[in-house]
Amino acid sequence: MTSLGGGEMSDIQPEDLRVLAEWDTPTICNGLEVIDATLIAKGFTTKTLYCARPTMAPIVGFARTATIRSRKPTTRNSESQRKMQAKYYRHMAEPPGPTIAIIQDIDCPSGLGAWWGEVHTTVHRALGVAGVVSNGSARDLDANTKDFQLLVGSISPSHAHVHVVDVDCDVEVCSMEASPGDIIHADKHGAVRIPPDTIRELPQVIKVLMAKEKTILDATKEHDFKVERLLEVMGLQ
Repeated sequence: MTSLGGGEMSDIQPEDLRVLAEWDTPTICNGLEVIDATLIAKGFTTKTLYCARPTMAPIVGFARTATIRSRKPTTRNSESQRKMQAKYYRHMAEPPGPTIAIIQDIDCPSGLGAWWGEVHTTVHRALGVAGVVSNGSARDLDANTKDFQLLVGSISPSHAHVHVVDVDCDVEVCSMEASPGDIIHADKHGAVRIPPDTIRELPQVIKVLMAKEKTILDATKEHDFKVERLLEVMGLQ
């Protein structure tokens, strides 16, 4: 790998990531903004993405990145494009895992041709990739492998001229910037990039936040619940 995000350069272990999969992506965002207020309005996807597996547990992993396009054929000769595609698969398979593919479709508008379908979801899952976050498109909705999460910008019946443009590079998908090796958390709500120095602190911060939320939710079930009680439990009195 020519570049590594902070996640892979640190001592982050697979167990650290598995712990974070216990919570949905909005909860991860809540925890991150408590730890670092500068993350309140950045670092996550800001467009509604099609989610193929809305009931699937959140996925957490190290980013493997690439850019694609499909509106025009590649300008490379066939040999150069084969080498680029081989480089792509090697990058997707590179340890450590678990990994998540973060793929930017650089066409405008994006999504004409689908990179993701039955073959590619099956191949990527076999290479250890847990899922994809992309502004590009997918197809073969009933045939895609069931244990691979798809978060994509659109659905297209054709692959058109879709091809890899670059690999192991900085990308931006629906406002979320990512570099190879970054830690990504994703579910049906979207995706967020997790700074590696927050990984070990996040679980405790989230537990505190959830306890506060539970106090509010429990109060609303009281038979004499009124606005003054709400202000009390929210600390607004």
